[in-house]
Amino acid sequence: MTNDSLFGIGPTELKTDPVGREIPEFPVPAPLSVHGPARIIAMCNQKGGVGKTTTTINLAASLAEYGRKVLIVDFDPQGAASVGLGVPTHELVLTVYNTLIDRTVDVHDVIVGTSVPNLDVMPANIDLSAAEVQLVGEVARESILARVLRPVIDEYDVILVDCQPSLGLLTVNALTAAHGVLIPLECEFFALRGVALLVETIEKVRDRLNPRLEVDGIVATMFDSRTLHSREVIARVYEAFGDTLMHTIIGRTVKFPDASVAAEPITSYAPTHAGAQAYRQLARELIARGDAA
Repeated sequence: MTNDSLFGIGPTELKTDPVGREIPEFPVPAPLSVHGPARIIAMCNQKGGVGKTTTTINLAASLAEYGRKVLIVDFDPQGAASVGLGVPTHELVLTVYNTLIDRTVDVHDVIVGTSVPNLDVMPANIDLSAAEVQLVGEVARESILARVLRPVIDEYDVILVDCQPSLGLLTVNALTAAHGVLIPLECEFFALRGVALLVETIEKVRDRLNPRLEVDGIVATMFDSRTLHSREVIARVYEAFGDTLMHTIIGRTVKFPDASVAAEPITSYAPTHAGAQAYRQLARELIARGDAA
């Protein structure tokens, strides 16, 4: 085992996960004969730096690799998901921001293809930071993203919304549009503390705005099997949330930032790496659980 593979948890490396659960065999999904309607999943955590955008990009690429048609909605003014897929955000005339504030903008004019087959992105840039203020006075302001996505929901199998690290109006829009929430959680104590607040927000949105919303799972990221701290955090998450914690664990590795610099998912940048295998396993686990097509 190489030093780098110590950080990656791949499907061929462990038969049990770090909390002692046996990892089931997640089969390679059968190809789809028809596409849509999409299941909308909000990738959400109000803490920054937890691997949310990395998980969005690589999970989307893995689902696309299995023949699913996937759309990433970049809902963060930093535009990291767009940049991470090679979209020149500073050159864009239309972004997700325009669809939110101008009903005449056709969402199809905003969506751009990527180098990954079956994977498209609705890009964002710093313009999106103005939306939160501009939407405050709008009627049903929490449901605007749901309205924007309605024309394309039948064209995709999965729509992943990469939320900004806050619990503001944009994130509430994502939760109102979504069927499920996937929570990337860094294996670090301070990241763990914020999950209770996030779950409380999800419950409020479910009660008041979106009764169908459910937590699809918590994905542990940046796991280092060599440290007691990482293992303790995983144990605490399992103690609090049980099987909401996904079996698939994403290890810490330098390959993820390397792939970001190359503006491509790790599944194409380093397809045999443990990190790529882990995201493929996560895609299969979501499909096996019924949380993706």
